[in-house]
Amino acid sequence: MLEWAKGLDGDYVQIKRLGGSGDQGVDVAAFKTASGFEGPWDCYQGKHYADPLRFSDIAPEILKVLMHTAAGHYTLPDRYAFIAPRGCGTQLNRLLSRPSELRDLFLERLCASDDLTKGLTDEILGKIRALAEATDFSMFQSAEILDILETHRKTPYYTARFGGPLAARPTVSGPPEELNEIEVRYVEQLIDVYSERYPSEAFTAVDLSSDSTVGKHFRRQRFSFYSAEALRLYARDSVPEGTFEALQNDIYGGVIEVAESDHSSGMDRLTNVLTVSGALDLSSHTLISVSNMDDRKGMCHQLANEDRLNWMGQDNEDST
Repeated sequence: MLEWAKGLDGDYVQIKRLGGSGDQGVDVAAFKTASGFEGPWDCYQGKHYADPLRFSDIAPEILKVLMHTAAGHYTLPDRYAFIAPRGCGTQLNRLLSRPSELRDLFLERLCASDDLTKGLTDEILGKIRALAEATDFSMFQSAEILDILETHRKTPYYTARFGGPLAARPTVSGPPEELNEIEVRYVEQLIDVYSERYPSEAFTAVDLSSDSTVGKHFRRQRFSFYSAEALRLYARDSVPEGTFEALQNDIYGGVIEVAESDHSSGMDRLTNVLTVSGALDLSSHTLISVSNMDDRKGMCHQLANEDRLNWMGQDNEDST
């Protein structure tokens, strides 16, 4: 349910799963401000029943949220949605669509002789009744299963939860004309490689793309780096957190032995590592279906950007 809530269009600053013992009638709380329960928020309540929900199933939940609001544990939520595998029954759906009738029926149950209010004092019942009478019961709603699945489909969790192909990946637009600050370290490493191979040349970052000697090679490396960056951004919105990093770590694990082997030059080390990255069996990774060879090479440059790989053979770092 938390995964689904993260796909909602509500302008939430934080969504928390609170269900369990002592949850005060709140499974998932979606806060609209940093004030949390002291500001506007929405409540999503799961009921894992085998049958469609009836009024008798939700009445105790309505009682809880009104009781804890009256007790000052939180402000009344703007929306309180019930979520269940079989949804709401026909009668309950009609009640939820007629908020005034729902409130009247609930008020009828607020008496000391009803099982619903068992154990509550007259004072508490009085506060709950006063709040119920002043509350717009249109806040109580149901979330339909088809709508839930459609919303969940837009989250990074859908494929991991239900399987199926990943959404189409946007075309990689390529690197910007000017070097970006996120490129500093891997570009420095490439300059080291070029300087070793062509010791009579003086390479600078701003001139690499147009350099007659290494320009074509450098432009390919930049394209690969930005291809991997595009995959990182795609993964952020399409798969669970950590999926991209897991793929990157497996590429690191597949090339580090080659990177740490003896090579005749930094260019030889770089070329061998990039070649090996393209031959790795990464079929178990979800992102492989939407990745390409440039992504693999680009992830090697991302690793070089973090100094986990060093083309001159100096202290390749294992930071997995």
